[in-house]
Amino acid sequence: MSGWLIVVDRLSDLPDGVLGHEVVTTRDYLSVRRQKGRHLPKVLNLSRGYAYQTKGYYVSLLAEARGHKVIPAITTILELRRRGGYGHALPELEDALARTLKRLGDPPTASFTLRVHLGIAADPRFQGLALKAFDWFRAPVLEIALQAGERWRVRAVRAVALGDLKPDDRPALAAAIDRYTRLRWKHPKARSSPRFELAVLVDPKEALPPTVAGSLRHFARVAEPLGLGVEPIQKKDYASLAAYDALWIRETTNIDHHTYRFALRAQQEGMPVIDDPVSIVRCTNKVYLADLLAVHGIGAPRTRVVAGTKELDEAASDLGYPLVLKIPDGSFSRGVKKADDRACLHRLARDMLEESDLILAQAFMYTEFDWRVGVLDGEPLFVTQYRMAKRHWQIVRHEEGCRPVEGGFRTVAIRDAPKEVVGSAVAAARLIGKGLYGVDVKQNADGVFVIEVNDNPNLNHGVEDQAEKDEVWRRLAGWFLKRLA
Repeated sequence: MSGWLIVVDRLSDLPDGVLGHEVVTTRDYLSVRRQKGRHLPKVLNLSRGYAYQTKGYYVSLLAEARGHKVIPAITTILELRRRGGYGHALPELEDALARTLKRLGDPPTASFTLRVHLGIAADPRFQGLALKAFDWFRAPVLEIALQAGERWRVRAVRAVALGDLKPDDRPALAAAIDRYTRLRWKHPKARSSPRFELAVLVDPKEALPPTVAGSLRHFARVAEPLGLGVEPIQKKDYASLAAYDALWIRETTNIDHHTYRFALRAQQEGMPVIDDPVSIVRCTNKVYLADLLAVHGIGAPRTRVVAGTKELDEAASDLGYPLVLKIPDGSFSRGVKKADDRACLHRLARDMLEESDLILAQAFMYTEFDWRVGVLDGEPLFVTQYRMAKRHWQIVRHEEGCRPVEGGFRTVAIRDAPKEVVGSAVAAARLIGKGLYGVDVKQNADGVFVIEVNDNPNLNHGVEDQAEKDEVWRRLAGWFLKRLA
């Protein structure tokens, strides 16, 4: 079976051509108690109606009570009952509609209704709008009433139940069901299918991805025998995120970015997710991290928050030269500059303050390498030394027009790492949450200093797992499985 359970009022209601799925009637689904916590198929509710207190309504309601993922969710059914319930989505839908109409060489001139089957538009010219609507409201069939005018409007959005479909509409629904529920990236030699499916969000074009494709394949080989399937997805797969059981984000994260949308949607779906939205918010802002470490007495370089050029000389007087300037949301050594004198300080700061109202000035602390302590669920996962890039003061050297240059590395067993380094890193990570973090630590004669906590740390086969081997990957898989059991 496919892993999906399709619920219909009568078995004869199932559209022709829908094969390979377990199918039950609404009566049977509602009368048979299916225990919460047991891994059961995802539910596609194809009832004849979703009105309040109908069988279709109760299928979605009880599916959620039993811990099952269901389409449509009860919140979707309730939101689409009236315009006030879905009004919050209209600005985004109308923006998508406007972009589509602008691209069309021969746009429609009269109002019309767009039918959407599981994210697939009946009129392929409006596929972008269809996916956006399905992002907001996952229902088997949606109707979007579009009103013509100087600026086109979305007049209404509604869920269409099976009982409202005409015979001619059913083949399109059958094709959409086949596409949406089809299993992907299956290993043909596997003896059995994994109990759970983990989506891994990647960007194949990213220059410095946190985990490379080969390492993800290694993770899959370790995780699948444990019951966790691993499948890469991309930004374009947002609409099908709910088809998975959990999410691991392996793109560089940011707030104003699709990675945050993925994290937020996964959390809304009740899916275990690394990185979770709160961790992204906390870790991607260095101003927040600096204040958090200071409040909790965790050693960190002396830091000043700078809100304007008038504060630069005071910061330099306090911290001394050279000093380091950081934009709040930089990553992989980007947005981090070193100022050796006053002229350089003011030049760099002016550029940074055009991007952000606040920047950080930090005492410069050179070491031959940075410690990186991976922390998972509040416990150390790996310990690696990242050496500075050749003839540079950072572990990654970025030069305009050139590929990033990284320094070397050395991974050590957790038991052999300095206890004070691991202890400070774990304490800092626990302030953020219970996900996966990479804590950068510098150590010198004056002590141990936490530089930052990364919500999206590198994790690659042959690098961060060099000392602890596959135990790193087993523990990561176990983090998801523990929350899915």
